[in-house]
Amino acid sequence: MRKTRISKQKIILVLACAVLLLVAFILALIRSGMIRRQESQQMAERWSKDGDVAQVSCFFSRDEGMTRDRLIAFEHKLDEVLQEASITLESENPGARLWTSAYSAQASMLAATDTTSMNVKVIGVGGDFFRFHPQKLRYGNYFYESDLNQDYVVIDEEIAWQLFGGINVPGKVIEVNGKQHVVAGVIKRPQGAMEKQAGLANPILYLSYESYQKLGGTEPINHYEIVMSNPIKNFAMDTVKKNIGADDNETEFIQNTDRFSYVNGLKHFKGFAYRSMNGKAIIYPYWENIARGMEDILAFLTLIVVICIAVPALITAIWLIYRWKHKKWTIKSVWEKIGMGLSRLKPRKKESRKALIRELKAAEPKSTEPKAKEPGFKKSRSKKKGAENRTPISITFDDKEEKHE
Repeated sequence: MRKTRISKQKIILVLACAVLLLVAFILALIRSGMIRRQESQQMAERWSKDGDVAQVSCFFSRDEGMTRDRLIAFEHKLDEVLQEASITLESENPGARLWTSAYSAQASMLAATDTTSMNVKVIGVGGDFFRFHPQKLRYGNYFYESDLNQDYVVIDEEIAWQLFGGINVPGKVIEVNGKQHVVAGVIKRPQGAMEKQAGLANPILYLSYESYQKLGGTEPINHYEIVMSNPIKNFAMDTVKKNIGADDNETEFIQNTDRFSYVNGLKHFKGFAYRSMNGKAIIYPYWENIARGMEDILAFLTLIVVICIAVPALITAIWLIYRWKHKKWTIKSVWEKIGMGLSRLKPRKKESRKALIRELKAAEPKSTEPKAKEPGFKKSRSKKKGAENRTPISITFDDKEEKHE
């Protein structure tokens, strides 16, 4: 039998393709883990597992002057739009909603206790802010817009250490711009290089937007986001753009859902050269800065993964084309061989038992000695019967008569 020899070049090529596919698999796992850590971009998945909702973020410039009353008016109009589109609530839960939203504004304020004080970044939040942006709580809890007492704050560990000398301080009183607030919870502020560059280098304090306004927060709302029904592609994005009443030149609209998909990762390179340019006077909050930085990293990982998969796929395609052009068979011949094989298998399956019996009989050894004939019963019986029926013959010799049978 002729042995097929595989050249070293082919072995190296196969190993190289295997290594590229392994690299693509590992990078895909790393990429997936990085996306899961972007919790601020995944509120739609937490809101509904059916994939029928979308998360849309709006970032406003200072000149836009977005207010809470304008957002409330938009949300009332949104209910009308959803009703006209026959999008109704099917859940029996009385607290269920078709959408949920959050908004925030930020400024710098003075936080103090009886013994010390410090300047902190203050973010006035409203809606379900902490559902959109979950923080790592060390002690205590969040506060909510539905709370009767809006004088709660959430501080990070650094503020707790500097003002109280410890981090287990929920329930203690802190003054913000001279007004007393109660510490509801203490969070761990991310300390990575990207997080610091994104705006988390300094201490941060969260309070209600109502308290923010009372404390003299003059900066308008610079961020609004919503999770709502998305029965068809871009329905949520188009609805927000059309009805929120903000100038497109002063607003940045982003659909967070599928923001880090492979398709969007490749599209990212289309405007990569001017991505860092911003002609709008918009100051992004830290979570958006982190997301934009992550988009750049994931875009490069996406490109590498695609290349690592495309190269083996291209080599395989070239090999198949080469084998097709140099084939010594036709589709017709292969089909005929398949038909012949099936036709042989079909009767053999039915007569397998009979064939087995014939094979066993053929395998038995044949004797070369002639078999001795045994006297048949009928033959001996016939002879005996003939002897009984014979008549005696008389023969006479010299006056003697003898009978012979």
